[in-house]
Amino acid sequence: MSVANEMSSADLAFLESLRCKPHGHKFTNWAGTFSSHPAFYLAPDTERSIIEIICIANRYRLGVKAIGSGHSPSDLACTDAIMLNMDRMDRVLAHDPYACTLTVESGIRLHALHQKLEDRKMALSSVGSISDQSVAGAMATATHGTGIEYADISGYVTHLVIIDGLGRRHECSAETNSDLFDAARCGLGALGIITQVTIQCEPAFLLHAVQEPTSMDRVLDDFLPIAASAEHVRVWWFPHTDHAVVWKANRTALPKQSPPDSFLRDRLYGFHIYQMQLYKARLIPSDIPRLAEAHFSRRFDRRIEWVDSSYRVFNFDCLFPQYVNEWAVPLDEAVGALRELRAWIDSQSRDPRGVRVHFPVEIRFVRASSVWLSPAYGQSVCYIGVIMYRPYRQPVPYKKYWRAYEDTMRTHGGRPHWAKAHRMFYFELQKTYPRFDDFVSIRNKCDPNGVFVNDYICRHILPPSDHAPVADACALRSLALDPPSL
Repeated sequence: MSVANEMSSADLAFLESLRCKPHGHKFTNWAGTFSSHPAFYLAPDTERSIIEIICIANRYRLGVKAIGSGHSPSDLACTDAIMLNMDRMDRVLAHDPYACTLTVESGIRLHALHQKLEDRKMALSSVGSISDQSVAGAMATATHGTGIEYADISGYVTHLVIIDGLGRRHECSAETNSDLFDAARCGLGALGIITQVTIQCEPAFLLHAVQEPTSMDRVLDDFLPIAASAEHVRVWWFPHTDHAVVWKANRTALPKQSPPDSFLRDRLYGFHIYQMQLYKARLIPSDIPRLAEAHFSRRFDRRIEWVDSSYRVFNFDCLFPQYVNEWAVPLDEAVGALRELRAWIDSQSRDPRGVRVHFPVEIRFVRASSVWLSPAYGQSVCYIGVIMYRPYRQPVPYKKYWRAYEDTMRTHGGRPHWAKAHRMFYFELQKTYPRFDDFVSIRNKCDPNGVFVNDYICRHILPPSDHAPVADACALRSLALDPPSL
């Protein structure tokens, strides 16, 4: 990047002192679907360093993006300018045992946070399927677990510190800078670099999980009672079949009890053989419904239960790289959305040339939020997630499925999960989110020079009139190798 030749020796030396990857490093997200080549891949460990980086970025019209694990299956974190790996900012800053809060630097990964909390006999109230993300990355996209009375992770943040696009430091809470607080708790990295967060926790607890097979007909007929039947409920539907699995978890005083794991069933068959079967199904997609039947009958057609620390029960193995899409629909629209999606998949099953989709379709629940860009803003929601695995990182057809799925979610008032690659843009988002214009206004104040703008932010957050060249022309390189015919 020629801008390095234009920098003062002091500025260049400062950036190089924080470099943690060699020149030419290629950033690729976990799914292998998006990548970029940042000119400077840096690892700051203090707020002062971040402020100086932002000041340098302003001087030379460079973009800045912070990353954690790179787990977002979109180009949300991509940049060809300055990428900040926040892993070195992972310290615990404060612990209030009476309020049951923990203040941490924003780069700490959730799996490390669980351990820090466990050491203090505390826990997060709700956790998603994985814990590889940084706490700031999870918050920035309103990452969620499941529980009709439980919030996404953004809803448990009580205080944060953000460095904006001019290098200014802001402390935010419900009492201080409250608008910036409600915007930044799901800020997409568009408002600044989050450096600290305080999280409302609860005393450490065990969960008693019960997983049972059922039918999708029963799930749809008894949807709301099932959603409210435990503190945490998740449903997996096996498309092309009527099979479903209902997972329920409640806080318990029971002793720990290990799940009935089987290496042959869960790891050999459920991972390695399944990946090989999906690889073969790229050539013979008609096998996919049969695979759904076989894996349900061999892995999921029995009741199992276990008791363990909360985060261990919440988390599970997401297998191998995948295309994934997930939207949240209002709770009272969920059954209609699922019936419509099911009807479309069934119609494809009847067509010899129709789409065949992978299991599962995942159904989860989140309570209403006051965070402006949370998909649960102002309403309790049902998240409906779809997946197409990429066996051995190879492409599979997914675009027709995605179009039908997104059209269905739109019809039922859906809002996309921000971490996913989706097709909802400025004017539609403006209608869908009541505080969207307020968010854009705060973004303009926090980042007037577009330091935190990349292709994702330009595509979804900036009005089309502002789509001229911006500070960071993130030359997105999609690694989705599927040919256009897919």
